[in-house]
Amino acid sequence: MSGWQALFVKEVLRFWKVAFQTIAAPIVTAILYLLIFGHVLQEHVQVYDGVGYTAFLLPGLAMMSLLQNAFANSSSSLIQSKIMGNLVFVLVAPLSHWAWFVAYVGSSVLRGLVVGGGVLAVTAWAAELRWAHPVWILTFAVLGAALLGALGIIAGLWAEKFDQMAAFQNFIIMPMTFLSGVFYSIHSLPPFWQAVSHLNPFFYMIDGARYGFFGVSDVSPWLSLGVVVAALLAVGALTVHLLRIGYKIRH
Repeated sequence: MSGWQALFVKEVLRFWKVAFQTIAAPIVTAILYLLIFGHVLQEHVQVYDGVGYTAFLLPGLAMMSLLQNAFANSSSSLIQSKIMGNLVFVLVAPLSHWAWFVAYVGSSVLRGLVVGGGVLAVTAWAAELRWAHPVWILTFAVLGAALLGALGIIAGLWAEKFDQMAAFQNFIIMPMTFLSGVFYSIHSLPPFWQAVSHLNPFFYMIDGARYGFFGVSDVSPWLSLGVVVAALLAVGALTVHLLRIGYKIRH
């Protein structure tokens, strides 16, 4: 087993051993969102022709859970290792910065896909999804999870204590996911807030995945793909650079 594979397995086992917290809990949270918003708005809101609000909501909840947990996986692993002092055992191993990147991002993608798939599986009773373009769904799920996994590495490298990590998640990640069209179409917003939404890369991940389910979306899926790929390349390049120079982990 190569170095990156060993680190990848270690990261997967880390979240899998506490699956009740890392997988089951976010799925239950998504179910609660579905029960509250779906019950209240099902008869009052219709976004796309022939698509009920609950059906519209399900892909958004799955992607939101996927993105948040992909970020949490890499960020929590790094900050815990730094505070507990066991990061030194990874640092002394002959691992390149690319091995770190692939292992942490890869495990984040896996956790995100497991949580997102779990949300869809346990909410299948709520509404019928069309699965119009499955390849688009998988594409945006993997790219989105990779982007948030890389962003989680940046946050984990930057943060030196848990409250800094909580601030990063509560004031950046959570608002960007909640304001990305999970619960609404941006066409229902005033022009100013529509323009603001177009600056949020999370919107393109969720809107692109929703296109994969229904074949309709707020913007072209190709535009969404271009934005997500560009964001992933930019964040990924920064992440690799920080790992290469040992930002806040090598002194």
